[in-house]
Amino acid sequence: MLRDTWVLFRHGMRVTLQQKVGIIFGVIQPMVFLVLFGPIFTTFGTWETLVPGLIIQLGLMSMALAGIGVVMEKRTGALERMRVTPASHLALLLGRVLNNAVTLIIQTLLLLAVAFAFGLRVPALGLVAGFVLIVVLGISLAALSYALALTMNEMLFAPVMSTAVIPLILLSGSFLPMSMAPGWLDAISHISPFRYVLDALRDLFHGHYLTGTVGVGVAVTAVLAVISLTIGTRVFNRENA
Repeated sequence: MLRDTWVLFRHGMRVTLQQKVGIIFGVIQPMVFLVLFGPIFTTFGTWETLVPGLIIQLGLMSMALAGIGVVMEKRTGALERMRVTPASHLALLLGRVLNNAVTLIIQTLLLLAVAFAFGLRVPALGLVAGFVLIVVLGISLAALSYALALTMNEMLFAPVMSTAVIPLILLSGSFLPMSMAPGWLDAISHISPFRYVLDALRDLFHGHYLTGTVGVGVAVTAVLAVISLTIGTRVFNRENA
């Protein structure tokens, strides 16, 4: 399985790197918010509060739509051809998910590079720990996206996911901490797992590591990863059986 995963990952990365515009395009919207909204936000907040929110926004927008690739493969028959190869069905998922994770890493690095130029300052340990959190979150989202892409009507996947991402971004507190929101909206936001991940990321970027917020964020991310990969694996095995 490891060999199959590596072969599929390497193939996916070659395709991804040939489409550099797609990688850059995926980070444009968070970058626009960083450049245009950042200077305003820092009059009452900090870069260490804003940038984690933009990273979560990037992860949701980029990884939630990862399944579009599978939709296209279903339409062209490429997925059907892969089904009859000796490759492990689990490898068909993992190769794609790891490719998406690398894409997210590249996009996050681009966003951070500009953020540091604007004034972001993050301790090395907080940056590394935050990166790990984001990569695990991205893998979870990509696995769920593939599962949904294989089970939903292929014509509905893109519009449904694009619509769902917006409230998830807002409820996570991506633009402003939810503690600043009205009480009823703050209460609703606790339903979203992304709020806890974002709160943990903000603590890490501020250099606070052993806090309850970080602990909850790590736990939520781990549980989400287990659930997402389990669902993704089962759906992929069923659809490719």
